[in-house]
Amino acid sequence: MPLPIYARTIERTRLPLEVLWQPSSLIFIVLAGELLAVILALAPGIGGSRWVHFGLTSLLIQWISLLTLGVLAVLRHSLGKLRPLGVAYFTLATLLVTTSGVCSLVWLLLHQQLMLPHEAWRALWLQFSGIALAVGLIGVAIFRNYWNARQLAIQAKQAELEALQARIHPHFLFNTLNTGAALVHEQPEKAEQLLLDLADLFRAALAGPSLIPLHEELLLARRHAEIEQLRFGPRMRVEWALPEALPDLPVPMLSIQPLVENAIHHGVELSTTSCLLRIAVESDATQVQVSVSNDLPPTPTSMRAGHGVGLRAVRERVAAMGGRVETRADDGRYQATITFVTHHEVR
Repeated sequence: MPLPIYARTIERTRLPLEVLWQPSSLIFIVLAGELLAVILALAPGIGGSRWVHFGLTSLLIQWISLLTLGVLAVLRHSLGKLRPLGVAYFTLATLLVTTSGVCSLVWLLLHQQLMLPHEAWRALWLQFSGIALAVGLIGVAIFRNYWNARQLAIQAKQAELEALQARIHPHFLFNTLNTGAALVHEQPEKAEQLLLDLADLFRAALAGPSLIPLHEELLLARRHAEIEQLRFGPRMRVEWALPEALPDLPVPMLSIQPLVENAIHHGVELSTTSCLLRIAVESDATQVQVSVSNDLPPTPTSMRAGHGVGLRAVRERVAAMGGRVETRADDGRYQATITFVTHHEVR
């Protein structure tokens, strides 16, 4: 079954610590630790060589940082059961425990050789525990803001898609039912097929945002076009330019079909003569392009205004997969092109 895009996004972010184990994040953590060691080495009141102080401080900070990451990596599956903010607070607690452990280990290994008094251990523990607590609290505050902003962005995209679906369905439903009523006596077979196609389209819409194979999304677009073909008759000409073998590519559900609906609503409906609707698919080793084009109506201003409605939601969903949507009007035709990036071979 297709997995909803937003459910997959939440699944990927259920463990927000996954980002910490990426190479760029590890490099940043190491460099940030070195910067903190430099700041501590340059602080006033440091006795002895600042280079020695920098080296020891840097060693402690890196041990604490990497050991904390190691503990989180070992417990990553168990942490998946916690809420994101619970993971953040657990990380802060792990940082404090690791800091105490490293400071204790350093004391046990070096206090006899260096003949350090017991007060030195207390000062070391207080200094590094205080630093760890301050850095951890700042990190938790940043993460809370980041997580809230991410959730709001996901909810906004979901609401935008629902608004788009609410805009599309009513007028299409009424027009289709009127067409079916006109066909039920004269051409009952076509009326039956029309209702079956309508049921499939609404089943897809009610399923919510999902990833489905490209050929299934094109089938939904074809069913939409066939329903409208019964309504407009010779005023609407449809041309499909598809390869013999379609790319095996997952695409957002209802990403191509809305472009077909726009082309019909703002092209065929506004044209007084026959209007050509063309759907084409082209692919290579790195990308798949799906284009939907239609003849421009006699009133270009209404065409430009109309095609802007609904495209933004499609752009957002395609962009979430690393693709893009481009539109242009020239030579008497309007064209919307979706580019899906893929590194898989085409079957």
